[in-house]
Amino acid sequence: CLWCYTNNTCINYPVRSILPPSSLCSLSNARWGVCWINFEALIIAIAVVAGLILVSIAVCCCYCCYCRRRSRRPDEEEQLARKREERRLQSLQR
Repeated sequence: CLWCYTNNTCINYPVRSILPPSSLCSLSNARWGVCWINFEALIIAIAVVAGLILVSIAVCCCYCCYCRRRSRRPDEEEQLARKREERRLQSLQR
């Protein structure tokens, strides 16, 4: 059901389109399902939630990549230290 405050009528929701066309009812006056859910507020709320999800996924990906780089550094430093020690031992043996 699409409730329109300008006409005070309940119209069958146009299922072929995602948003109701302005010819039926303006978006600011359209209510969805129950009379207190405003279409504009619903669209804004969905956009904010989707944006937060995308930002959190991006932050998690960046954090994971940073952690992987950071965890590799000690391994590389240990390998370099081992090579230095091997070179030092070889030079002492000569």
